[in-house]
Amino acid sequence: MPVIWIIVAVLAIAGAGYILGRQRALARAGGDRRALHSLPSYYGSNVALKVAVPSFLLLIAWMIVQPFVVENAVSGMIPQSEIDEGSSLGLVMAEVRRAATGLENAVAQGVITEDFARNARADITDITQRLKDAGQIVTSDITQTILRAAQRYRLLSATGDMMMAIAVLLVALAGALWGLRESVPLFRARNVVERVMRAILVAAASVAILTTLGIVLSLIFNTIEFFRLYPAWDFFTGTNWAPSFSGRGGSSELGVLPLLWGTFYISLIALLVAVPIGLFSAIYLSEYASKHVRSIAKPMIEVLAGIPTIVYGLFALLTVGPLLLAVFGKEGLGWMQAGTAVMTAGLVMGVMLIPFVSSLSDDIINSVPQALRDGSYGLGATKSETIRQVVLPAALPGIVGAILLAASRAIGETMIVVLGAGAAARLSLNPFEAMTTVTAKIVSQLTGDADFASPEALVAFALGMTLFVITLGLNVLALYIVRKYREQYE
Repeated sequence: MPVIWIIVAVLAIAGAGYILGRQRALARAGGDRRALHSLPSYYGSNVALKVAVPSFLLLIAWMIVQPFVVENAVSGMIPQSEIDEGSSLGLVMAEVRRAATGLENAVAQGVITEDFARNARADITDITQRLKDAGQIVTSDITQTILRAAQRYRLLSATGDMMMAIAVLLVALAGALWGLRESVPLFRARNVVERVMRAILVAAASVAILTTLGIVLSLIFNTIEFFRLYPAWDFFTGTNWAPSFSGRGGSSELGVLPLLWGTFYISLIALLVAVPIGLFSAIYLSEYASKHVRSIAKPMIEVLAGIPTIVYGLFALLTVGPLLLAVFGKEGLGWMQAGTAVMTAGLVMGVMLIPFVSSLSDDIINSVPQALRDGSYGLGATKSETIRQVVLPAALPGIVGAILLAASRAIGETMIVVLGAGAAARLSLNPFEAMTTVTAKIVSQLTGDADFASPEALVAFALGMTLFVITLGLNVLALYIVRKYREQYE
């Protein structure tokens, strides 16, 4: 049974349990709600929660554990000679999974029968050709061993899915019976439901915390592994970025300084574009614009935040780059050699960041109490003086947060840099030269057939850890500034 149908079945049982639990509680109370400890809806919710929560927990746990169990059982069928030919057990198992998926899809399309797919004596050439006829991706060097492992993998997965569906539905029915049994007038259904909902909320909050912890630990462990293979001093002080995948990194130069410089340089230009325009537009929308103008201008500015970054990258490559080249290139001032440059990426990234600064600053300025403005006007200050000397200082903590958010967004941007700034890692003050950033190199280092035991692949995690520490430092700085000014104006 597909997972979606299992979920639908559990929800149906939970819905039926809610109705039956509510009706049973009222029936046991003789139809008098005053005889119940809790509202009837709590008794129904108690049944629904006892159906849904254990069932979904079992479903999630089963879906996480089953692939490991199946792969562990199937990997024992792969002889060492097959692993040597495939270079690693992971690559062989990837081929097994691909063949198993091909068999499943071919059976679903009717190209082969179920008995033929499970036939242990099926001819390898025949079944491979049938899979290709069904449009399945199967390599030409698939062996009899991989085919047998794929058949075993498919059989174990199907058996596990069936057992999962049965177990989940049995748990759901057991939860329904348990909840219905508790639907009596003296049962404290409200207390139980509130405790369960609190546990669900805590679990939801824990997911975000554990995910962040997992990301950080992954970066830390892989960064440590990288520094075991490559000197940390050379990484943080090197001024040349020249990775070489020959000889497992023996000739690579992996200095991070050119990448950090490109990241900060492009982000600085983007902020020089976004902050003044975004802040001035926020002041106009909140203090000067009429309601009609504001209702039109604010949504139009926020549309910029919904444009995919790949579109901005193409805009930088096809429009802004050639336009700057026409002005600053050989036919103009002669400062620019190609359309991909720091200035190209910085200008387009600045346009992308305008709604981040504008929308957040506008909300912060609108949250400043009107009493501060009225007091300033009462002392004889003009509108511009009130904005400059009262409103903006009061809103400064929020504005700093908006600018820091835009800075973090700029530092983490990838597609605009890849298409608009070029791929050259260099230390230069010329904004009309091509440069690259940390994020762009993380993508390039992990693209293609990379050996994850080599420094060239592991360096991506070191770059990510460096970027994480820098962003964390920016957030700490922003928190310090916000607290300092908030104490001044409260």
